[in-house]
Amino acid sequence: MTTEEKITQSETRIFKAVFPSTTNHYDTLFGGTAMQLMDEAAFITATRFSRQRMVTVSSDRIDFKKPIPAGTIIELIGRVTYLGNTSLKVRVDIFIEQMYTEHREKAVSGDFTFVAIDEDKNPVKILK
Repeated sequence: MTTEEKITQSETRIFKAVFPSTTNHYDTLFGGTAMQLMDEAAFITATRFSRQRMVTVSSDRIDFKKPIPAGTIIELIGRVTYLGNTSLKVRVDIFIEQMYTEHREKAVSGDFTFVAIDEDKNPVKILK
C-alpha cells in the first residue's frame, strides 16, 4: 500500500453533539474540550496510520475561527499531513453542523505531532 493510500485509509471522522454540559457561560463549547476532542481524533488518526504506539509530543497553532454553540453537531476530521522517521503530523478540523438545517462551517483547526514509541517509551521508526 502506498503512503497516500495509507493516509486516505487512516482519515478519521468523529461526530459529537454539543450538549450544555460541555459549554461555558456563553453557551459555546469550552476551548479545552475542543482541544481534548481534537487530540483524541489526532491520536486515533496517527494510530490507524502507523499501527504503532503513538504519543502526542506537541500541538501546533490551534485556530478558533467560530464559536461552537450548544445544540449543534460537530464533526472532527483528522488527516496525516507529514511523515518523518519517528514522527508524523495530523491536521484536525472541526466543522459545525446545525441540527435542523444543511448549514455547515469550519470552526477550529489545529496540528498535532506524534512520535512512535516502543515498549520502553523510546522513539522508533514509523513503519512505511
